[in-house]
Amino acid sequence: MAENTDNAPQEGANQPVFKMLKLFVKDMSFESPSAPGIFLKQELAPRFEINMGLGNKPLGNDTYEVGLTFNITLKSEKEDKPVFIIELEHSGVFLLQNIPAEYIQRILAVDCPTYMFPFTRQLVCQTTIDGGFPPFLMEPINFLGTYEKAMQERQKQTAS
Repeated sequence: MAENTDNAPQEGANQPVFKMLKLFVKDMSFESPSAPGIFLKQELAPRFEINMGLGNKPLGNDTYEVGLTFNITLKSEKEDKPVFIIELEHSGVFLLQNIPAEYIQRILAVDCPTYMFPFTRQLVCQTTIDGGFPPFLMEPINFLGTYEKAMQERQKQTAS
């Protein structure tokens, strides 16, 4: 009896490829405008302000740059002065080959930043330690939820 191989991948078939080629810091800044005085204060009631951005651009040959940007400010609750400020643009180069066009934007907005985020989080954590502060661990980000919400808002605007 012959096997049905219609669904088996054919030799040389164009299989989808998702691969991170490079991860790098494109821009980074750490400021501690209240140092060294802030280290002498006993009470620090911190308030964090975190702004995140996500962008991507095609580089050609099925490669894309994906960038995560973070602006993180820790302020003293009492004085409302910045204790530290981190500005970070962390980027990756990804290879997306043989992937249908309708999936590319989702991969760039969800899968790539999800893959990058643990490394970005570590950069921020180590920077706060090197700046003389306790480690700052950013909470995980639901990139899928963010993407789906943006798509819903876009559909509402199109329907209006």
